[in-house]
Amino acid sequence: MLYTYLGFFGFTFLVILYTTYKLRKDQFTTTKGYFLAGKSLTGPIIAGSMLLTNISTEHLIGMNGSSYKNGIIIIAWEVTSAIALVIAAIFFIPKFLKMGLSTIPEFLEKRFDSTIRSIVAFLLMSSFVITLLPIVLYSGAINIESVFDFSTMFSISKAQSLIYTVLVIGVIGSLYAVFGGLKAVAYSDSLNGIGLMLGGLLIPIIALLEIGNGDMFHGLSTVYNFAPDKFDIIGKPDSVLPFSVLFTGLMINQLYFWGMNQSIIQRAFGAKNLVEAQKGLIYTGVLKLFVPAIIVLPGLIAYYYFQDQYYDTPDLIYPLLVKKILPTYLYGLFAAVILGAVLSTFNSVLNSASTIFCLDIYKKIINKNASDTKLVKYGKLSSVILAVIAITVAPLVAYAPDGLYQLLQQLNGIFFIPISSIIIAGIFFKQINALAAKVGLFFGFTFYILTTFILKSDIHFVHLWGIEFVLNFIIMFTVSKLFPVKQFHPAMEAGIEEKSWPYVKITGITLIFLTILIYILLS
Repeated sequence: MLYTYLGFFGFTFLVILYTTYKLRKDQFTTTKGYFLAGKSLTGPIIAGSMLLTNISTEHLIGMNGSSYKNGIIIIAWEVTSAIALVIAAIFFIPKFLKMGLSTIPEFLEKRFDSTIRSIVAFLLMSSFVITLLPIVLYSGAINIESVFDFSTMFSISKAQSLIYTVLVIGVIGSLYAVFGGLKAVAYSDSLNGIGLMLGGLLIPIIALLEIGNGDMFHGLSTVYNFAPDKFDIIGKPDSVLPFSVLFTGLMINQLYFWGMNQSIIQRAFGAKNLVEAQKGLIYTGVLKLFVPAIIVLPGLIAYYYFQDQYYDTPDLIYPLLVKKILPTYLYGLFAAVILGAVLSTFNSVLNSASTIFCLDIYKKIINKNASDTKLVKYGKLSSVILAVIAITVAPLVAYAPDGLYQLLQQLNGIFFIPISSIIIAGIFFKQINALAAKVGLFFGFTFYILTTFILKSDIHFVHLWGIEFVLNFIIMFTVSKLFPVKQFHPAMEAGIEEKSWPYVKITGITLIFLTILIYILLS
């Protein structure tokens, strides 16, 4: 147990010391310094922070459990991200940086009006704090408890142990977001990202070496030959993720998540310049092609070990595999990596939620003349309040542990698709006006809720995303035609056009080619 504690606290304190050292000369007294890291982030830091904001314990457990049960088809959630990141790097981020954006809702005001900005800001902030953050906290607490068994150590119930662990994780994560702003979040994420990649890769490497008697490639061949059907990347029409969804709603979801989601794209807003922002997005795309080795391959290996033994409880698979193959002296290091993944997502989303509150709600609605100093003050205060709400809600996740993650995936469609449709319309179609955008937003919410949760159609929810997206555009074009409004938006053209990274297109084309190649090789 000594090695477990040494590994855990050693890596955790390393991250704290590294982040403190990098921030030693910073003064977070301006909105740009606090919310946008002083516009100082470089490509590697942006990529590390984006990756760690995206990946947390629900990915390590949920996606590995899904690959164990459904096979490699769920890799689509990861590798298609590379295509979305390329599109965001070439088309979205140059426009956003030229406009000098701090938040995504700010774009909606500059393109349409202030009402739609306020509506979207409130929806985004609420969804972060009431849904995503509690899930991240609770799933992280389960993993930390499974390593250290605090309930036995302190002679308390499992439920009490989880509540205390949620509290500790929430407090630590809040400290990053509250006192260091985006820069502290980004630098801690980059080091945690290295830990996640190395620690996460240890699991499949050790397992494959064991299966292959010291030959990792022989081990992989053995796992493949044991269940070749699990490695067929083309999902059948009745599978959990049919291949056809790649051509309907999946890519729309990916475009939103990687190019318009505040908790992700805020790192690019904090870039030193457009070149570093584009590098960050492309580097993230490269990493996403390797991430399945951490959150998909272990599930396939687990099928070799356990077969259908845990088919009805796939979320148990990843912890079971870790305990089966990982040496006890590495438990602490692995627990620190898990904690890093939880903290990175928690503090990143918390920082984005407070950014949206201060810049899109407080400054626009409550106090339009608020100074930078007051905004930073309220940024810290709102982070504390939002963290308390998330920590309070987190234990309630225990009352719906089986279906909540899948439900939240479906709930994403309520927000992601309508918001992405009006942002894409705003960027590429000048004839769509503010009234049309509001109608499209309202229709998107109503259509998806009706077809998914009330009428319960037999259409896969990702296909519904695609249908909703097309219908949103038809409605927006129709409303704009029937109720024409002359709109001139000087903010859309304002700003200085920055020089793009010379290699963004060639590296982007290469990433898209590699993504297609993965599907060809595994089909």
